Amino acid sequence: MHPVLRVITAFAAGAAIMYYFDPVAGRRRRAMVRDRAVATRHDAEGFVRAKSKRAVDRVHGALARTRARISPEPVDDDRLHDRVRAKLGRVVERPSAIHVEVRDGRVVLTGSAAEAEIEELLDAVAMVQGVREVENRLSMGALAGGSEAEAGAPPQQNVQH
Repeated sequence: MHPVLRVITAFAAGAAIMYYFDPVAGRRRRAMVRDRAVATRHDAEGFVRAKSKRAVDRVHGALARTRARISPEPVDDDRLHDRVRAKLGRVVERPSAIHVEVRDGRVVLTGSAAEAEIEELLDAVAMVQGVREVENRLSMGALAGGSEAEAGAPPQQNVQH
C-alpha cells in the first residue's frame, strides 16, 4: 500500500474511533448507527418476505389455472355472470353500458361499447373460466361528451372457447 494512502486510512480510522467512542456523544452516535442497522435489516426482511409471498401466490395461481383447464368444473350461471361483469370493469371504459346474459356457459353481450374496445372485450370474456361461447350483440359507439353515439347495426359475432 502506498505510504500516503496508509496515513489517510489510519487518520480516517482514528477519526471514526474518536467519533463513536467520544465520552460525551459517542453513546448516542453508536445507538443511532445500531438503530439504522436494525431498521435496514427489518426493511430487507420485509422486502424479501413480500417478494417470496408474491412468488408463492403466483405459483398457486398458475396451478389453479392449470387445474381448471385440465378438469374444468361446471360454473353456475350467477357466478359466471359475476365473473364476466368483473372482467368488463377491467376492459371497457363504460361497463354499465353493457348488459350480460348467461345461460349454460353461453354469454350474450348487448348494449354498446367503443369500437376499439370490442375485440379486446370479446377475447377477455372468452377467457373467463366457465365461458363456453360468447355471442356479440354489441353496437359500436364512440364516447363523445360523456354520451355514446350509436354507429351502425350491432355485429353478430360468436367466439368459441
